[in-house]
Amino acid sequence: MTPRFVVRPEARDELLEAQAWYEQRAAGLGAAFARAVEAAVESLHRTPQQYPVVHRNIRRVLLRRFPYAIFYRATEDEIIVLAVFHLARDPARWQSRSRDG
Repeated sequence: MTPRFVVRPEARDELLEAQAWYEQRAAGLGAAFARAVEAAVESLHRTPQQYPVVHRNIRRVLLRRFPYAIFYRATEDEIIVLAVFHLARDPARWQSRSRDG
């Protein structure tokens, strides 16, 4: 059975904000960021247990080329993306989401 894939609204907003920020810096850089996210999502979707647990039951996959990570919770039934987060930001912001259902 393929697990249901859910992207929390906060994570979607972070992704779009980062993509827009990179695109403002250089034409095409936002698209490159989106491709890096897509590659990471495809990898975690194929083998969600391969990435390390970094907080409680939350795992992290690092993006290539960009200082961002995708933080997610994986069970047999679903994969929930909690955050698309810059690694220099305060982790307490995404860690608080691990307590939200």
